[in-house]
Amino acid sequence: MPKKEWVRLIKFVIFSASAGIIQIGAFTLLNELSGWRYWPCYLISLILSILWNFTFNRRFTFKSNANITRAMLLVFAFYLVFTPLTTWMGDWLAEDLQWNEYLVTAINMLLNLSLEYLYQRFVVYRNKIDNRQVKNIDK
Repeated sequence: MPKKEWVRLIKFVIFSASAGIIQIGAFTLLNELSGWRYWPCYLISLILSILWNFTFNRRFTFKSNANITRAMLLVFAFYLVFTPLTTWMGDWLAEDLQWNEYLVTAINMLLNLSLEYLYQRFVVYRNKIDNRQVKNIDK
């Protein structure tokens, strides 16, 4: 893999880690304070992290000028599949099988990290990487 792709992957992981902090923070607050089942805590925290991650990765990791509406719709399509599967699986593991809800959330976050990178790199921004013009602020 070329050095540029390694740098892109590292940036994605760093921004995803920041989104992960948002997700686990929101999940912890909801899980500990609301008394809700696993799934609404996970779902709300996932949505918050998706919004954060999409914004930063589009601008800084993929440096893309791709149509934002199209890119968002493609990411939405990914999450139309990913979200129900991981929400159902997470609730089943945490509630029915009594797995630790933080372990289940960590597994879902690792799945999200790896699958979302591949999807964004090869589907969402496939031909629109490194084409965003950065404005010169010195003018």
